[in-house]
Amino acid sequence: MLTADLYFSFRSPYSYLAVGRYRQLAETSAVDIALRPVYPLAIRQPDFFERNHPNWLRYTMLDMFRVSQMEGIPFGPPRPDPIVQDVATRTIAADQPYIRRVTRLGQAAARRGRGLAFAAEAGRLIWGGAENWHEGDHLAGAAERAGLDFAELEAEVAADGEALDEEIAANQQALEDAGHWGVPTLVFDGEPFFGQDRIAMAKWRMEQKGLSKR
Repeated sequence: MLTADLYFSFRSPYSYLAVGRYRQLAETSAVDIALRPVYPLAIRQPDFFERNHPNWLRYTMLDMFRVSQMEGIPFGPPRPDPIVQDVATRTIAADQPYIRRVTRLGQAAARRGRGLAFAAEAGRLIWGGAENWHEGDHLAGAAERAGLDFAELEAEVAADGEALDEEIAANQQALEDAGHWGVPTLVFDGEPFFGQDRIAMAKWRMEQKGLSKR
């Protein structure tokens, strides 16, 4: 059994566009892909988007929609955005209840070896068009579909949030130690593969290392 780590942000559309395909790879091939959630750049570097080229946002919007169309992946703007931000000023709010909750849930799921499944299910809610994905039983349903007890996850997030955040910070450091900084990045055998367009290449490398079907 081969092993790999997938560094993932619940706010990253490209992470969402990649995670389902990585989940399918892990379910059909002899590779264990461990989810390593990280907080998004909007949290770690609030001025990142202000420093980008003016064309960055327009191009990114165009590209992520066409990727979803080409791959047949449901896609729609998140409602609400996992990041609380003033649209007019682009100011990132100090309090970030949505992204902190879902990222901690993702790390709690990763502790149980079900992080990849949870990220795929929750990502589909956030980026697949579910309105008010953070309310009601949306996330509970995602957890159930991922084979997890949501009440148990919620209790762990409430009781162990600081330790979960330390693990999430360690994930970010491990990503940087592996040679990259962005998501989605799969690290296999010490080699980083950044972007949703590197999945075939990552699989090719795994096949060189003996990847087989389950």
